[in-house]
Amino acid sequence: MLKITNLKKKYKRFEVLKGLNMNLEKGDIYGFLGKNGCGKTTTMNIICNIIPKDEGKLEFVSNTGSHPKIGYLTESPALYGFMDGYEYLRYIAACADYSGDVEKRVNEVLDVTGMTSGATRKIKGYSRGMNQRLGIAAAILNSPELLILDEPTSALDPEGRGEVMNIIRSLKESGVTIILCTHIITDVERVANKIGIMKDGIIVEEGGVDEVMAKYRCTSNDMSVRLAVPNGETAAMMRMLPSVNASSYNQISGVVTISSENPEILYGELITLIYQKGIIVTELVSQKMTLEDVYFAITGMKGGV
Repeated sequence: MLKITNLKKKYKRFEVLKGLNMNLEKGDIYGFLGKNGCGKTTTMNIICNIIPKDEGKLEFVSNTGSHPKIGYLTESPALYGFMDGYEYLRYIAACADYSGDVEKRVNEVLDVTGMTSGATRKIKGYSRGMNQRLGIAAAILNSPELLILDEPTSALDPEGRGEVMNIIRSLKESGVTIILCTHIITDVERVANKIGIMKDGIIVEEGGVDEVMAKYRCTSNDMSVRLAVPNGETAAMMRMLPSVNASSYNQISGVVTISSENPEILYGELITLIYQKGIIVTELVSQKMTLEDVYFAITGMKGGV
């Protein structure tokens, strides 16, 4: 569907993209991850031809053999509050020069996004979740082959996030290829089959979710152990960790996380060492490794995304 090679972009003297490479296959849900300012939005804007690239190559493959249709939901879509949902989608159809049966297509995308019952209401009265679903309806109105979603579940409650995830799954089943850019890594873990992790203007890790998890020793059998210790105990805790059966470990403000392929052995060793060394521990919890753990390991971040 899309191959990007050595993509570069500067804003004056600030180099945002430093030779980015990306491979997106037809039918992928591609989880596009990275902290704020790393170049994700710039990359998506270049893919959509909103801004020009400085260097690099973008190669598209579509069903028609020409440039594929692309739908784009920005992080904060501009919706006109004085319109209702039907009016807004008719307006989008006119902007897109939609050549088919507009009324039929509007009703189709409202049905896909679960917005039929709310389409007669003024947009100014919509909830955040309704805004996001109408934004997705607008993004898919012209039947795109590639759909780019920038933070589609931001600020939504769990029910709203679940609704958007179900829409994404249904779109994949209908043959749409999706780039899902989000800071909510659990959402990516729920629906994506492939991920690309950005850092400092390039993609530093890309591949199937299971493949990347396995590479960083985060298989279904792997576990991590989280310990909460008072600040005065952190240094002593970190000094003793090399002696235990761990594959990796880090600490964030008194919380120490240790990963291992042998969690039962690790857990026993930790309890023994904590007792022998007299380390004060306020919490000791075993937890399954997640994509978030992989993300932190790759980016070197010590906290939330």
